[in-house]
Amino acid sequence: MDFKDYYAILGVPPDADEQTIKKAYRKLARQYHPDVNPGDKQVEERFKEINEAYEALSDPERRRKYDHLREQYQHWQQRGGGEFDWSPWQTAPGQTVYTYTTVSPEDLEDLFGSESPFSDFFGTIFGQPRAAPPRGPQRGRDIELPVEISLDEAFHGTTRSFQVGTRRIETKIPIGARTGTRVRLAGQGRPGIAGGPPGDLYLLITVLPHPQFERDGDDLTTTVPVDCFTAIAGGEARVPTLDGSVLLKIPPRTQADQVFRLRGKGMPRLERPTERGDLFVRVKLVLPEALSDAEVETVRSLARERSARKKG
Repeated sequence: MDFKDYYAILGVPPDADEQTIKKAYRKLARQYHPDVNPGDKQVEERFKEINEAYEALSDPERRRKYDHLREQYQHWQQRGGGEFDWSPWQTAPGQTVYTYTTVSPEDLEDLFGSESPFSDFFGTIFGQPRAAPPRGPQRGRDIELPVEISLDEAFHGTTRSFQVGTRRIETKIPIGARTGTRVRLAGQGRPGIAGGPPGDLYLLITVLPHPQFERDGDDLTTTVPVDCFTAIAGGEARVPTLDGSVLLKIPPRTQADQVFRLRGKGMPRLERPTERGDLFVRVKLVLPEALSDAEVETVRSLARERSARKKG
């Protein structure tokens, strides 16, 4: 029988408090949940390990027993190993332990069938896992699924399809969604227990970086090239936006990195999509393409005149 380091599985130190352990479990459970990684057997095994580790460490009595075993096991390893004596730590044959404090038995059966999600190590040390007796109708567990969308999809709105168990769900991602937006699909989570209502499905939105725009809330920032002649004498520059390009008036004597504000050309507001943030345009000075010899000589002459004026 192999020893399992539950602290290492959750990525927490042995002296971690209850909240730290719970936070680590929730983060890993979201990442490795089979609903997020359908058909990936390695992810399923990782999820089982994470669930088992939390079952062991979230119960104070089980954690105390495990900590004593872990300490003795480490001392045994330091002495050179050999044959570890498991007998002081084994439970009586047939002894059961109530589990499923994190995932209901119905959920585990839906995920893994009749196969036990607990290792021989857990059963030997704590007893054969058994579901806690029902406490009447209980609401089903909520499900969280990470969803990545592009900035253009956040601007226009989009749809996504998901496989949740045996169900195929299609839903809209709202216009103006940001990284961190949670889209709630009521009643689309895990089924309730003993006639309880189903849980909800939450989509956790991440908006991917855009090659041309940086986002800050509902505002956008972009950089546009402006040739030095336009910057000196004034003119216009074409500015891209997420719904087409616009012309920006460049006043004379515009400096490099000067920022102009285009009101209402940013992202739609999530709660009020008819309203939009602003677009900030940063000027990047560039040389005009294909300068002729005559143009270069003209600039050189102007530079000499300017230098002469400064000296005078």
